[in-house]
Amino acid sequence: MRRSLTATLLAVSLAAPVSAFAIFGDDVARKGVEDLRRQLQEVTKALDERLARVEDRRALLELAAQIEALRAEIARMRGQIEVMQNQVETADKRGKDLYVDIDTRLRKLEQEREKAVAAAEKAAAAAAEKPGADAAPPAAETKAYEAALNQFKLGNYPLAISAFQGFLVTYPASKLAPSAQYWIGNAHFAQRDYKQAVAAQQRVLSAWPDDAKAPDALLNIASSQEAMGDRRGAQKTLEGLLVKYPASPAAASAKQRLAQGARK
Repeated sequence: MRRSLTATLLAVSLAAPVSAFAIFGDDVARKGVEDLRRQLQEVTKALDERLARVEDRRALLELAAQIEALRAEIARMRGQIEVMQNQVETADKRGKDLYVDIDTRLRKLEQEREKAVAAAEKAAAAAAEKPGADAAPPAAETKAYEAALNQFKLGNYPLAISAFQGFLVTYPASKLAPSAQYWIGNAHFAQRDYKQAVAAQQRVLSAWPDDAKAPDALLNIASSQEAMGDRRGAQKTLEGLLVKYPASPAAASAKQRLAQGARK
């Protein structure tokens, strides 16, 4: 439209001098041409201004669309950040719970080690009083068990598992066998191999259901289930622990965990 109008005005400005010269003379014609040129410039300027305003509006519309897109992207990123923050908080809480759980078990482990040593010394002393008695097997048995425990305490979990498994092969009828199997499960748990941890603790329950380690095995199974995201399964395991071993120390921990789960 702008080109058409400009062409028309230019044609008029070029044609006008001829007719004006013929009627009014050279001076009048020149003045007419100047007037037409000035009018053409004014029209062109006005047209440029209008087109500039149109371009400004388009730019503003594009800028508004870009701003809206940026707002949507910011909102999406905020949502992702909130999700990540929740995941970090959940992982941090699980890490703290795991630390407290392992610390409690290590304390129990130390107590058990002291009891085992005392029992072995007592058995050795009793055997020494009997003629022909051989005190070497109980001492070797205790030494093998303690060696495996030391690997666990040092954080050498694969070595601890191998040592405990070797202990069970060598001393399958030992009174320490349930504890050895229990700590195999704990070593798997410490390595975040929760499926193997559950399988190992289930062997404790099937082979030694009346042993003092059985309720602790159930507690570890619940911890493994919760770590795998199976909260409902963990809740059922804790409830089963309370039913089967209500007077055990592990039952107190189970009650506490169930109460915490109810508050969430």
